[in-house]
Amino acid sequence: MRVILFNEAETYEPHKDWKRVSLCSEAEISVEHFVKPAGHASPDHSHPNAQVLIVIEGRLTVSTGSGEEADLQPGDAVFIPGNERHVVTNPLDRPSTAIDIFVPGRSFDFWKKRAQP
Repeated sequence: MRVILFNEAETYEPHKDWKRVSLCSEAEISVEHFVKPAGHASPDHSHPNAQVLIVIEGRLTVSTGSGEEADLQPGDAVFIPGNERHVVTNPLDRPSTAIDIFVPGRSFDFWKKRAQP
């Protein structure tokens, strides 16, 4: 068993005020808590890992490259298959909070690596 204390977990901000906390970072599975700032949208992206996103607070909209869109409220979840292009947007004028689960696990510095030329 490995305990990860939220206040001591690895963190970073891929963009200003977009805060991510690594709750589990294993080869088999990774779990990230994130706060998405008001009006923020992730870049259009994909990754080989399957993803489950669960909204904790606020609201998030997930749009896929195939034109599907889901508006998620607290407690709602979405499954995104590996390699499916998608964008996650916070349509509110306040931050929203969610959990990302990736299977197999994804490197916690995914967004840092994408930002590099």
